[in-house]
Amino acid sequence: MQSLERIGRYRLERRLGTGAFGTVWLAHDDVLEAPVAVKVLAENWAHRLDIRERFLAEARLLRRAGSDRVVQVYDIGELPDGRPYFVMEYADAGTLAERAAAGPLPVREALGLTALAARCAHALHEAGIVHRDVKPSNILLRTAPDGSRRVLLADLGLAKSLAQASGLTQAAGSAGYRPPEQAEPGAGIDARADVYGLGAVGYRLLTGAVPGAPGRVEPPQRLRPGLDAAVGQAVLRALEPDRERRWPTAMAFAQKLEELAELPEPRERPAGVKEAVEPGQAAGAEEAENSGQAVGTAESAPAAAGPRRRREAVIALAAVAAALAVVAAAVVMFALTIRPPAAPHDVRVRDATGRITVQVPAAWAGQLRDSGWDPAALGLRAGHEPGLAVADDLARWQDTGSPVDGLFVGLSRSGDVTARVGALSHRGCHYDGDRAWAGAHWHGRIRRWSRCGDGGGITEGALVPADGAVRPQVYVQIRRHDGADPTDRVLRSLRVT
Repeated sequence: MQSLERIGRYRLERRLGTGAFGTVWLAHDDVLEAPVAVKVLAENWAHRLDIRERFLAEARLLRRAGSDRVVQVYDIGELPDGRPYFVMEYADAGTLAERAAAGPLPVREALGLTALAARCAHALHEAGIVHRDVKPSNILLRTAPDGSRRVLLADLGLAKSLAQASGLTQAAGSAGYRPPEQAEPGAGIDARADVYGLGAVGYRLLTGAVPGAPGRVEPPQRLRPGLDAAVGQAVLRALEPDRERRWPTAMAFAQKLEELAELPEPRERPAGVKEAVEPGQAAGAEEAENSGQAVGTAESAPAAAGPRRRREAVIALAAVAAALAVVAAAVVMFALTIRPPAAPHDVRVRDATGRITVQVPAAWAGQLRDSGWDPAALGLRAGHEPGLAVADDLARWQDTGSPVDGLFVGLSRSGDVTARVGALSHRGCHYDGDRAWAGAHWHGRIRRWSRCGDGGGITEGALVPADGAVRPQVYVQIRRHDGADPTDRVLRSLRVT
């Protein structure tokens, strides 16, 4: 592969990202003395005239949009080897995907950003273009001269003119953000396909989760208790499988979101934990559960009196050091107060689907989020999978140097969790090595870090069923501040149905 240092007058500084057909570089325009982004067709596609034309078509569509809400194209040219490139404005503040990596945003911010993204899509539609791949990673943020943030729509690699889109014969788009009419070859689409993608973006920013399959999307209020019902209804209307029932335009969706953003910021409802297991029951909880014997519940204890509620939640894994393959679990939480128990005991928690059940020390059970996770945060295939996070203070989870005791468990039906966990590291922590772990139901490898910040530790594991099955795989992260290490006890209690 040819090594690039300059492209014309543009001095390359670092790679920003690599897609299916090209690589985007951060470069410096030595003439205008300004940073720019340069997209170059990949070498392995240089011989394909159809891919070359598609690459150039993206630049033409960006230019045709002619809007300050869409990434601007400044220049276009060819490398000495014949590969085309084009030069765009550089979005220095990242993407909505990066903003969403740490979990749900404040409601007003989530609504505002989604509304701005919808206005970006409307600008495209007014130019006669449908994007076909609206998702958080294609929505960029750029710092304006006054210090405010501009929202820009980018990556028109799948975009088509609306006239062409009415007769499309090829499926396209990204799972979770793709409307049903775009998933099947031969289905014509219109601007309402982008409205669906915008609804999925809003859903992600509000809940931290990628929505489920069309027609099977959980209401946002279930993943974020206390969310105003009108907000959930607006987002779900955008995610209607029948496009005739969606918002008719991206602008109509934007205006509704802006109206809702004026509502008072809601307080999120508290919720209790599921079940408490007293010290004498912890070791035999599995037998009691399997035999139908009663196990002490949080509802029957003064510390968690009140009706059961489903706690919907999200965990996101975010990079904590650009120079290393560092992934840390970052959980966004809502308030949950549990009075300290009179005596030590374990608490049994389960995720919203009921598939994951695990026992943790009661001191960890201050807050619980249980609506799932997106394995893409670990580098696996994107989707919405069962998962839960429970800790004494979930707000501190993202900071490896903060004292926190808790557990995250997430399932994955694809990819190699063991390989992904084996690539993780945590800057500021001392790596203590790994070991094999085997229990009655699971086996795998456990990796441990200590002396993180204030002296806490991190344990991460990749588990597979002990019966030899390859699915589901389980990713586990345990944060421990002090005291005895309960890892073995916790993992032995893990059940997945």
